[in-house]
Amino acid sequence: MARTTARTDGARGTGQALTPRRVVAIVLAALGLAFIFQNTRRTRIQLLFWEVTTPLWLALLAVAVIGMIVGWMLQRRR
Repeated sequence: MARTTARTDGARGTGQALTPRRVVAIVLAALGLAFIFQNTRRTRIQLLFWEVTTPLWLALLAVAVIGMIVGWMLQRRR
């Protein structure tokens, strides 16, 4: 016979609560996207010995994605 136990660890089930931390993250993401998509002119970008001409929004978006990946890789587990 299987034993059933009640959860007493305070877990919220799916974890989809709208916490202040998530609200701030959503607001910052919206501001970042607004900034990125308002800067649409073409710009020259140099990295070491490479040089490309690309829309500024694409360069900003690439840097934001790189930052998210680095943050994800360096985050501490609780």
